[in-house]
Amino acid sequence: QVQLVESGGGLVQPGGSLRLSCAASGSIFSINVMGWYRQAPGKQRELVATITGGGSTNYADSVKGRFTISTISRDSAKKMVYLQMNSLKPEDTAVYYCYALKTPILRDYWGQGTQVTVSS
Repeated sequence: QVQLVESGGGLVQPGGSLRLSCAASGSIFSINVMGWYRQAPGKQRELVATITGGGSTNYADSVKGRFTISTISRDSAKKMVYLQMNSLKPEDTAVYYCYALKTPILRDYWGQGTQVTVSS
């Protein structure tokens, strides 16, 4: 089993920055994609950004140039993924979920979510 624990959400003013962190632990072998999705009230969950084990990244058009996804793990028992969010807008307000995908079996895992609120 894989456990994903997010941290770093909160309230920030428009134009501000936040950094989300996610730690994957447990049976983390074969996790080759990690990323972030978000869900705003009344909307479907949507992709924010993903990163592969090889370092390839993918971003939603709405966050390109403002958000940066990265993964640096100094603990071999964990895989970490980060989302640096700059120039935040009110429309970025949502619950942000950490995501991990094992390949080639295509088994996905989700965190509990962390609230990000952008408001003055």
